[in-house]
Amino acid sequence: MELHDLVRLTTGVALLTCVLAVVGVHVYASGRAQRAALIDRLSHTGTVPGGGRRRRFSDLDRRLRRTALGRKLELRLAATGLDVTPGEFFVYMLAAVAALWLIGQATLAPFFGPLAGLLGIWASVQFLNWQRQKRIERFINQLPELARILANATQAGLALRTAIGMAAEELEAPAGEELAKVADQLAIGHSMDDALGELAERLPSRELVVLVTTLVLSNRAGGQVVGALRNLTETLEERKETRREVRTQLSQVTMTSYAVPVLGIGALFLMNGVKDGALERMTGSPVGQACVVIAFALYAVGFVLIRRMSRIDV
Repeated sequence: MELHDLVRLTTGVALLTCVLAVVGVHVYASGRAQRAALIDRLSHTGTVPGGGRRRRFSDLDRRLRRTALGRKLELRLAATGLDVTPGEFFVYMLAAVAALWLIGQATLAPFFGPLAGLLGIWASVQFLNWQRQKRIERFINQLPELARILANATQAGLALRTAIGMAAEELEAPAGEELAKVADQLAIGHSMDDALGELAERLPSRELVVLVTTLVLSNRAGGQVVGALRNLTETLEERKETRREVRTQLSQVTMTSYAVPVLGIGALFLMNGVKDGALERMTGSPVGQACVVIAFALYAVGFVLIRRMSRIDV
């Protein structure tokens, strides 16, 4: 009898342990899923309720964000305004590198495969820089209207925080999106200096720095913010026209900087087309490989020098 009771007690304890284990695993899994969903919402990588698209490579994206490279890439993507996560961009970049590697190796010579892969990485970085600069230019063009809205709102007696939220609703992207981020940061307790400082770091420009400095000083020490914003509006309008004229004058030089490396790559295809296998024989020796590397380096130096010489800060 005592042995039978001991067996029943042991069986009951084992069943209870199994039930608790199942409940514990379920709670752990649901908690981990909620944590992942919260991270996705905070980092704008999840599916937006009621719309949006499903994000790809979410596991890779979470692992990449924990690294220094992933954090830098996330900041760069945030500045471009692209609806792409760091994980997605990283996978797309690797796919482009692999495709260029295979194309360069198949169409030219095996030696050009790694060079084409490096070209893919450079092109991806340049694409992000181009998108970021384009967004900065669009934001700069909206700064006069932004300063005008802030001046009218503060003249009507509204606080600067309220004026920023109003401007975020009235302005289109990218100014509306960036100001919405500033308003959200202010709503959760960030100071005006920190919120506007992060805005200036995301979209660096002299015009935005002047506007941010004016708002920060007016918020910190008080003063005639309305008059300062109205004067700043006129100045920004003049700088906007000046920047447009300078960009128009330098458009030919900009196209020349891109035409130089394109001509070099086109010459390689021309040589290989005139005499099939010429590039493979040329790169079959260390001297030929060194000459190709030096030629690519000179083209890169020419591209950088032309861009630097045509850069005029207004």
